[in-house]
Amino acid sequence: MIGWEDVYKVVVAMAPLYFALILGYGSVKWWKILKPEQCEAINRLVCFFTLPLFTVEFTAHIDPFQMNYLFIGADAVSKLIILVVLACWAKCSSKGSCSWFITSFSLCTLANTLVVGVPLMKAMYGQMAVDLVVQSSVVQGIFWQTFLLFVLEFQRTCTGTLTAPNSSIEEGSLRDETSSSSRPSFWFLMKVVWLKLAMNPNAYACIVGIAWAFVANRWNFEMPSIMEGSILIMSRAGTGTAMFSMGIFMALQEKLIACGVGLSVFGMVLRFIAGPAAMAIGAIAVGLHGDVLRVAIIQAALPQSIASFVFAKEYGLHADVLSTAVIFGMMVSLPVLIGYYAILGLHFM
Repeated sequence: MIGWEDVYKVVVAMAPLYFALILGYGSVKWWKILKPEQCEAINRLVCFFTLPLFTVEFTAHIDPFQMNYLFIGADAVSKLIILVVLACWAKCSSKGSCSWFITSFSLCTLANTLVVGVPLMKAMYGQMAVDLVVQSSVVQGIFWQTFLLFVLEFQRTCTGTLTAPNSSIEEGSLRDETSSSSRPSFWFLMKVVWLKLAMNPNAYACIVGIAWAFVANRWNFEMPSIMEGSILIMSRAGTGTAMFSMGIFMALQEKLIACGVGLSVFGMVLRFIAGPAAMAIGAIAVGLHGDVLRVAIIQAALPQSIASFVFAKEYGLHADVLSTAVIFGMMVSLPVLIGYYAILGLHFM
């Protein structure tokens, strides 16, 4: 049962994130310390250094031999449901598009499982729930975050907005291949995308971490202190610098709610209704029941992943929508999640 002490623990976990956000906002809006061109560099620091090292650090310390594979299967089914629905919408609806398919997938599937999920789930269902949430975060990093990066790279390559490192070389190759006047071949596009993903540490950070976790738990290895210290010195800044970058982004916008009220509501609906609904279908389909079923649904309603904003900003795709989803999603998540907890306690006995 959740008490005021448990609510306080969740607030304590979220408050430092907003502190970093305010510092980033104030550094541009109030104190004029940072210039717009410097803000872009800060987001790239987060995207290519602190965030992937943060992913390696938390993934390397799990026990992959104790994972609940039925729970993971339910998560996979829910994500596939979302993919099918969004693909049909993007293909058949006049309002659908590839860019909104990518953003909607991010809004539906990528949750802040660690900062908000761990303290809240521990208060609701104990250590079992914490273990499941961490497992969900690992699977999210290995499969769904990598998939998101792939479609972001593919979309940017197809539209010709190659702005990552060595883009001038790739643009020259693209012009030679197409003689972006004719359309480049699919296989050439795939080659460019995979080369760019190979240069992005986020694409394999979680794989490196889980590989070490398998080895360490199988043969009882401990990470050398020199290696762990090297990772920690940057990874500890991961979440904070991501929120700092988001504060900078907010300061550069004309309005506090950069994407407007309509898109903000759209993002909240996908995050807190569509995602949990798909997870409920997937969890029931694979036979989850009891507290594991409840945890599966509630963790799908956790607020938006901070990493999703970092990627949206890096790839120039609806960063305003994702920033709003992260900032205001964390504000409304606590009453929403407690509401799910109460409802599920009554109807899923």
